[in-house]
Amino acid sequence: MRPLFRRIARSPSGPRATWLVLAAWLILAMALGPLAGKLGDVEDTSANAFLPRGAESARVNTALEKFRTDTVMPAVVVYTGEGARAKATDDTAAFQKLAAPGERVTPPVPSDDGEALLTVVPLDSEDEITDRIDELRRIADAHAPPGVDAEVGGPAGSLTDGVAVFDSLDSTLMIATGIVVAVLLLLTYRSPVLWLFPLLSVGFAAVLTQVGTYVLARYAGLPVDPQSAGILMVLVFGVGTDYALLLIARYREELHRHEDRHTAMRIALRRSGPAILASAGTIAVGLACLALADINSSRSLGLVGAVGVVCAYLAMITVLPALLVIAGRWVFWPFVPRHGTPARKEHTVWERVGAAVARRPRWSWLMSVAVTGVLALSAFGVSMGLTQSEMYQDKPESVVAQERISAHFPSGASDPAKIVTASATAARVRAAAADVAGVARVEPGGDRTPGGELTQLSVVLKDAPDSTAAKDTVDALRDAVHAVDGANALVGGTTAQTLDTQRAADTDLKTVVPVVLLVVLAVLIGLLRALVAPLLLLATVVLSYGAALGASNLLFEHVLGFAGVDWSIPLMGFVFLVALGIDYNIFLMHRVREEAVRLGHTRGVLEGLTSTGGVITSAGIVLAATFAVFAGLPLVTMAQMGVLVGIGVLLDTFLVRTVLVPALALDLGRWFWWPGRLFRALGRRPDGTDEVPVPSGEPRPAAHEPA
Repeated sequence: MRPLFRRIARSPSGPRATWLVLAAWLILAMALGPLAGKLGDVEDTSANAFLPRGAESARVNTALEKFRTDTVMPAVVVYTGEGARAKATDDTAAFQKLAAPGERVTPPVPSDDGEALLTVVPLDSEDEITDRIDELRRIADAHAPPGVDAEVGGPAGSLTDGVAVFDSLDSTLMIATGIVVAVLLLLTYRSPVLWLFPLLSVGFAAVLTQVGTYVLARYAGLPVDPQSAGILMVLVFGVGTDYALLLIARYREELHRHEDRHTAMRIALRRSGPAILASAGTIAVGLACLALADINSSRSLGLVGAVGVVCAYLAMITVLPALLVIAGRWVFWPFVPRHGTPARKEHTVWERVGAAVARRPRWSWLMSVAVTGVLALSAFGVSMGLTQSEMYQDKPESVVAQERISAHFPSGASDPAKIVTASATAARVRAAAADVAGVARVEPGGDRTPGGELTQLSVVLKDAPDSTAAKDTVDALRDAVHAVDGANALVGGTTAQTLDTQRAADTDLKTVVPVVLLVVLAVLIGLLRALVAPLLLLATVVLSYGAALGASNLLFEHVLGFAGVDWSIPLMGFVFLVALGIDYNIFLMHRVREEAVRLGHTRGVLEGLTSTGGVITSAGIVLAATFAVFAGLPLVTMAQMGVLVGIGVLLDTFLVRTVLVPALALDLGRWFWWPGRLFRALGRRPDGTDEVPVPSGEPRPAAHEPA
């Protein structure tokens, strides 16, 4: 491994190689740049993109493609208030012009309480649905008498509102993330120039990521949906900036020790390279473990995220070193590192933190565990699941329409369950469905496939489509129709999709979490060449995740006012926080091990903490801030993801990495490195001091080099 890093370190840092590397990236960006803008062409926006593989509701969606009427998507207009009947009647004729060919707009249907009317407009799903919904809403709003309200919802309205959210997602996230990263880099470096270099390198990484994702989606079947595409850029910005901060900090140190900047960069890459590779490998492999998940959107996010992390890693170890070496020392102005001057100030805040932890290490880690444990207790009170009306921070019109329908009609009237069955058994399936408690009615008639083999039935549920009662009805409905011999009946629709996703999320959590933990443990063992340290580091990250989930739940419930936590959050949050949170432990302990070889265990821990304190803190703040961008998005799911990851990263940065891990290492002493060679070397100290012999095969840093 070490010879590999020597070759990698030489490639972008030599006098001629730097220009070749930069030229290669520029050519690559210009040649492949047009493909980066095509990522939206390969995004899967179908309902199945967010459903579990093989779920019954997903099979229904696939079967519905065989029906001629599958091209029809209903929009539902609900009217309330005095004078609503006249308004609804007048609008019916105007709506007819927008209906799908051969379809009729239903006359206004009054509710049993007489306080609302409902009109269904069948739209052609192959047409521009969003344009049609916009026109329907314009007509419904026009010339409405005072006191009359009209809302457009139903499946077509919900689709339009969802598309509107994702249409602005990419641009909003890119702009917000770029601004956040730029501001934080300016504050970190206090240089008018240096902050541009990480940002420019991340830009190269973003282009490569989008191109790579597009090519893999187009030709290798990589699943991409709008949610994963949006999160992808935030991940690339956050991870890429972290690696840039780590490399630049090490490069600055080496510039104090070496007059030649090429030599300084070569040493910086060789020394920080293993930690950056271990970090990128951990995150990429951890995210790739989501390929084991059943839910397609989780698989998409994991695999797409892994591509982004690999591209960010490649850019940060090639184009960033080339740019820095070409520019020279002046990029650090006004704090230019001069050869022969101290690499850092004496008596820094991190020295004082390390000294405080070293005075009472056991008390320090016990208090850290107590704090995180108390926060983790709040996770046991998490209310899981969000209804459709709770999925948005600001309710779109389709959600308001559904609430009005639920208040005055059978709640499932706007979004009935779908049954697909063999036509020969359709009558028996209809009768079985009608007898199920919780079913308001089975709509008369039924659509058939062109060949007549299959029939589609619409079942109106008594309860709101996203309610617990409706899910229970779907379970009972499935039991009833599955019992019809020869029918091969399937039950789908919105309620069934929610139910299938909820159950798959629970299964995915039990499947993916153990695999992620084993993968991360294997990476840590390979990096630290020990067993005790990796197990403890992994335990601290899991504890940090529990604390982050508990703290986030308190914010969701008492500050942000969310009704619950989306089913996807525990798994997504775990994978992101374990993969990203272990980063800072990797950065810290890789440096600690390097220094322990030279200085002994205790001094190595303190020197590692002191040397990495500033850069890891900066990296943690940048990463947390980039994910915090999600908190301002209209989708509650993404806002919750941003809050959870942001809190978790800050806990890892300021508590776990700063206090808990160093305190555990100091308290355990050389046993922290058991059973590796460093453990044995520390045990052979002849005079009881911190000076240790370097184990066979370990490079000995020069005596004049501080950590």
